[in-house]
Amino acid sequence: MKLGVMGAGLGALGWDKALDYCKHVGLDAIELPVGAYPGTPFFSPAEALSSSTMQQKIRDDVRSRGLEIIGLAVHGNPVSPDPAVRAAHVRDHDTAVRLAAKLGTDVVINFSGCPGGSAADRTPNWVTSAWPNEFRDILRYQWEDVLLPFWSGKAREAANEGVKIAFEAHPGFTAYNPDTLLKLRAVGAPLSRSCTGGPAVSSNLGANLDPSHFFWQGIDPIEAARILGDAGAIFHVHGKDTGIDPHNTRCNGVLDTRSYGEIDRRSWVFRACGFGHGDEFWKPFISMLRIKGYDGVISIEHEDGTMSLQEGFEKAVTYLRGVLIREPATAAWWY
Repeated sequence: MKLGVMGAGLGALGWDKALDYCKHVGLDAIELPVGAYPGTPFFSPAEALSSSTMQQKIRDDVRSRGLEIIGLAVHGNPVSPDPAVRAAHVRDHDTAVRLAAKLGTDVVINFSGCPGGSAADRTPNWVTSAWPNEFRDILRYQWEDVLLPFWSGKAREAANEGVKIAFEAHPGFTAYNPDTLLKLRAVGAPLSRSCTGGPAVSSNLGANLDPSHFFWQGIDPIEAARILGDAGAIFHVHGKDTGIDPHNTRCNGVLDTRSYGEIDRRSWVFRACGFGHGDEFWKPFISMLRIKGYDGVISIEHEDGTMSLQEGFEKAVTYLRGVLIREPATAAWWY
């Protein structure tokens, strides 16, 4: 395995200084932000798509620091009921899919998106309850009329470019846990048999496994890695932790809409790796990834509001370096 960074957090440094910093702290890879919510802090993806010279420069700049590009981040809501948001995020996604191979990667990272509750809506509607029954109607509309047709088409387009789409299961979007991720994966094109012998799935739709979003939902990320790994659906992994405040959680539960800045009042907040959970989680999690065939990059995403960017990021680098499994397993001699 290797260690990388989700580059949006380094955007203020600028392109060259960000890459120099990645080399300085000993990273192996970078996940490049190319639109939608992560923005475009380093270069214009549209310009890069139309310029082979610019593509070569990006690749050379990254390679000269001993790094590799391990994905293009374009987290957005391409099924937003707001026409302007939808058009912008679809454009950014499509650009990323066409640009990926030209920059030497085959992974584009996105959210599933969240439609409105009906065709008349203009704001997203994230359903968290099975009742009243209107919520069932909303879910049927979101999945059958919007998400599955949209991502079926995008799966075909990505396959034509040799690209895999890694969905980050994020609350607020319709695919937010392993079950909904695998439901989205079963959109039907391009088809392959599932590794368990179940229904056909879109083999280039999978997961960006970010444990931070699972902790506060009560999901064990190790079990999520087992389930998604068995499905052959882990395409990318984020290194981010979550701290649960037991007092606030006992009082108010985990569906917390307070600002992330209200750290002392929230039920949970994002933390640097090792500051929400320790070796009791991270070592089995890394081991499960290895067991299930993921031997790629752990891409650190720093969103710890208790620390500066530099301190929090470097603490995460130091911590994960100690638990990462880097070398191939030795051939067993004991059986």
